[in-house]
Amino acid sequence: MHKILKSGIALGLSLIAVVVFIVLVQHKPVSQLDGEFDITHTGQINLDNLYVAPLPSSKKPVPDFSSYTNVVEKKKAFFAYLLPEIRRQNFIVLKERKMILALYEMNSNKQKMNASQEAVMQRLMKKYKVSQKKKHSNEYVLSKLIKRIDVIPEAMILVQAANESGWGTSRFAKNGYNFFGLWCFKKGCGFVPNQRNEDSSHEVAKFRDLSHAVMTYVRNLNRLYAYHELREIRIKLRREGKKLSSEELVNGLSKYSERGQDYIDELQNMIRVNKKHMGLNI
Repeated sequence: MHKILKSGIALGLSLIAVVVFIVLVQHKPVSQLDGEFDITHTGQINLDNLYVAPLPSSKKPVPDFSSYTNVVEKKKAFFAYLLPEIRRQNFIVLKERKMILALYEMNSNKQKMNASQEAVMQRLMKKYKVSQKKKHSNEYVLSKLIKRIDVIPEAMILVQAANESGWGTSRFAKNGYNFFGLWCFKKGCGFVPNQRNEDSSHEVAKFRDLSHAVMTYVRNLNRLYAYHELREIRIKLRREGKKLSSEELVNGLSKYSERGQDYIDELQNMIRVNKKHMGLNI
């Protein structure tokens, strides 16, 4: 289970057009979308351009995955259900990342941000819990944002969802879109777990739709201190020009579960066994 808290840095800054087609999000991995989303000029850095249209499928009831008798068909259906929203959320993060990279470039060139650009920076500072004290320069804040704002590999998200939700059959997934074992701490915010200790007050979070759940999971990995190690692994891969590997990033999840290394080993094995069922270009 996991807790919800209230709510060379190298990608070339080729400055090209913001093109957002939701069909791209549904059918292409982020590795392909990366080349299709760029910024031709810094005037495109504004809050409106951060918007990505929601997927109608996100609000539909969770399918009854327990009805499948064929294990392979069940796995494929589970992955196919989650993948479009995972790609949408990663695409949102990709847009945020490219805007922050562009702002970092502007700052390096001594260009002052206008009101729209400042609004983007402030929005992302709030989302990713990056504060700016008087002693902190824009360069410091933007550098910190670049480390936090990056995509999470699809295969890693898919196997965590499978692991935490019993392949979508848990009551938390079926009734609250909670595929990731996320906790909340306000009375009535979710489901009271059957095996909760008497001195505990947490609940298992209930989300309004699949989009809300996946967004919260991705945001948590990108901003909470518990996943600092995951982000360091990701930064290292970026600096070395390597692919963001699910197998590598899973090593940064030691704080996600009380099981520690056993949890990591299990996820890595699940990735190896289930890649062929995910419908990914890997």
